[in-house]
Amino acid sequence: MPDAELLTLHALRLRSLCEAEVVAARFDLAPTVVAQVLAGAADAGRVRYRAGRLSGWSLTGAGRRYAEGLLADELAAAGARPAVEATYGRFLALNAMVLEVCTDWQVVQLGGQQVVNDHADADRDAAVLARFSALHARALPVVDELPGALERLGGYGARLAHAHDRVVAGEHTWLTRPTVDSYHTVWFELHEDLLATLGRTRSDERGDGATRRAGENAEEFA
Repeated sequence: MPDAELLTLHALRLRSLCEAEVVAARFDLAPTVVAQVLAGAADAGRVRYRAGRLSGWSLTGAGRRYAEGLLADELAAAGARPAVEATYGRFLALNAMVLEVCTDWQVVQLGGQQVVNDHADADRDAAVLARFSALHARALPVVDELPGALERLGGYGARLAHAHDRVVAGEHTWLTRPTVDSYHTVWFELHEDLLATLGRTRSDERGDGATRRAGENAEEFA
C-alpha cells in the first residue's frame, strides 16, 4: 500500500472536512499514525483544523497541491496510468446515467417544473429502481477493475454493492442520502478519486479547457 502520508492526505481530499478517526477509517490506518501525519502536515501548512459546528481537518491549498504530487508519483511508479485511464473512460460512459437515475428518484416533472418526488407514483418509482439496478450491474465490473491497477482504489465495488442491496431491500435512503454511504455518496467519491489520481478536474470533463477546478487555488478556510 502507499505510505501513510499519501493515504492520510488523500482521505482528506475525498472527505473534504473530517475528524482524524474518519481519516484513519477510510484506508484502515492506525489512529496514532494518522495523528502523527496530521501533526507534521499542520506544521508544514498542508492541513488545518477547523473548530465549530462543522469541525475537522481539511487540506490547505498548498496541501492539496502537495498531495496531488504524491498521487502523480504513485501513479507513475506503478505504471498504472493506462489501466486507470481506461477504467475512467468506462466510468464516464455510465456517470451521466447514474446521476440521472439519482435525480429522477429525488424529483419529478410537474407542470413543466421539477418538484420533490413524494413517491406517490409507485409505478414510476419501480421503473427508476429497475434502471438503477441495471446500471449497477453494468458499473460493478468496471469498478472492480480498479484495484488491479492501484490497490488503494479497491473497496468501491463492495461499498456500491452494499448501498445497492440496501436500496433493493426497501431502504431507499441508501440511493441518494448524503449522510450515509449511499450509492450517490460512494459514486461521487469514486469520481473524485479517479480525477485526483489522474490529475484531472471536472472542468476538464466539460471540455472548457480549464486546468484547475473552481476554488482549487482559493484561499484556505477563514
